[in-house]
Amino acid sequence: MKKTSLTNAEIAARPAADHDTTDAPPAQQIAAAQQAVRAALREHKLAGNPIAVWREGKVVLVPPEQIEA
Repeated sequence: MKKTSLTNAEIAARPAADHDTTDAPPAQQIAAAQQAVRAALREHKLAGNPIAVWREGKVVLVPPEQIEA
């Protein structure tokens, strides 16, 4: 019988080109997106790069020391 969904760890262990979650259940797609956002925030913070966020109708740059990752 074919397995119909993967765990987040299984998705993360695959090469980046294979991280296709389009056939995964919605909750798994959301979890994969959240994991990717956390990784991106962590990478920006470690590299000393700001992130752009939308606040009160404007784009605001958040300095790396203020990024919660």
